[in-house]
Amino acid sequence: MKPIWIVDDDQSIRFVLEKALAREELPVRSFTNPRDVLAALEVDEPQVLVSDIRMPGGSGIDLLTKVKALHPGLPVIIMTAYSDLDSAVSAFQGGAFEYLPKPFDLPKAVELIRRAVEESVREEVLDDRVAQMPEMLGQAPAMQDVFRAIGRLSQSNVTVLITGESGAGKELVARALHKHSPRANGPFVAINTAAIPKDLLESELFGHERGAFTGAQTMRRGRFEQADGGTLFLDEIGDMPFDLQTRLLRVLSDGQFYRVGGHHPLKSNVRVIAATHQNLEDRVRLGAFREDLFHRLNVIRLRLPALRERREDIPTLARFFLQKSAKDLGVEAKRISEPALARLSGFDFPGNVRQLENICHWLTVMAPAQVIETKDLPPELLGAVSVAPEPPARDWSPEPPAVSTVELARSTSDVLGALPSSSVPSLPSSAQPPAASAPLVAAALPSTWLSGLEREARERLEAGNTDVWDALTRQFEAQLIHTALELTRGRRIEAAQKLGIGRNTITRKIQELGIDD
Repeated sequence: MKPIWIVDDDQSIRFVLEKALAREELPVRSFTNPRDVLAALEVDEPQVLVSDIRMPGGSGIDLLTKVKALHPGLPVIIMTAYSDLDSAVSAFQGGAFEYLPKPFDLPKAVELIRRAVEESVREEVLDDRVAQMPEMLGQAPAMQDVFRAIGRLSQSNVTVLITGESGAGKELVARALHKHSPRANGPFVAINTAAIPKDLLESELFGHERGAFTGAQTMRRGRFEQADGGTLFLDEIGDMPFDLQTRLLRVLSDGQFYRVGGHHPLKSNVRVIAATHQNLEDRVRLGAFREDLFHRLNVIRLRLPALRERREDIPTLARFFLQKSAKDLGVEAKRISEPALARLSGFDFPGNVRQLENICHWLTVMAPAQVIETKDLPPELLGAVSVAPEPPARDWSPEPPAVSTVELARSTSDVLGALPSSSVPSLPSSAQPPAASAPLVAAALPSTWLSGLEREARERLEAGNTDVWDALTRQFEAQLIHTALELTRGRRIEAAQKLGIGRNTITRKIQELGIDD
């Protein structure tokens, strides 16, 4: 194991920690200033770095920033006196593993350092795994069956029908089938038939000639032509309009089709992979899906399991998505504790893998510390260990994890309750909460501030002021944003989430209102 580096200009602190860690058989290396640490980092790397916050020749916070730039995954513990607590918390927000207030209890300090060592070793293993991760993840038996099926189909051009709940990863399976097929060098073209209006879907699939309809000013190639020599993925095929199913059946039968408004048959060498969250047999019985098309598509069927059917994959997927979100956002990847993983694994995830990915993205932005604990999980996970799955016939499209309706009501009441009763106007129409949450918000708001608003507005109106709306709205918005920024210690993204507005909106308002955050 690599040594633990201790950085402190106080010799007694270094001596005490060195002896305590030596008794735990943990290797130690000590430094008196940040400059020597940065020089040593050019040729070596610690398992954990423990640094004082105030030292001659450099700041522990500056050292933290430079160390994180060089080694993002290195746990850094900041030691601080009580008077430096605000600085320590700022460092904590900036990526420190934990802060250790002075004077500290030695056994607790050793326990904290050992926990950081264990986390560091575990993350090293996980980082290696993430670096080697394939395009699809899953150790559960149900996923292994899917992988075996992809392997068996690797040299085939046969039509495949993928079934599974929304968010389970059907497009990933389709891309894997394409990647490992003889058509891998050809294009992979995907289209969601449920997301395109009926009047446009025919043109999207088959293209159109110039002048075929109003707005068709040029000839356009459809998805079948674009996918020539490759794979066409038809997602949510169960929602395709009935009349278009007839045209699709013709293409699958003889490979010929016409552009909209065209008179010359075209041929396209395309492998079709279809996917649906619906039960196509039921759709056939209801007369909503052609039976002959169903049999044409149902040559090979792959069922993708729901995430709740492979809970053992949730920890691996969660860690992978946390790494991915951090890379996308350009921040350090957060780690997740075992109790938090256990709570994740107990959740039913009606939105499946897509919902888990969105939650990990939310945690990357919203979790206050580098190690995600159970209390940091979003409200929908803290409210219940498991929830009933969505009915299979419903197209569940999960929203990115954000502030829930109840949380919005609570946050709004907390913020508005803190406003002076004499200077708070009513919400302008553009700032009203969504209709679904309005009753909760209205119930949560105290009536006193509305009375104060009425008095303030009446006085200004009776005085003949002509800028009442603008003046009170600016005061109201400024107070809301200022209070939210105080609660989040100046973190704009989190403040925007609490207020239920977008990041760009809060930035623009801060500039317009001249708020000092």
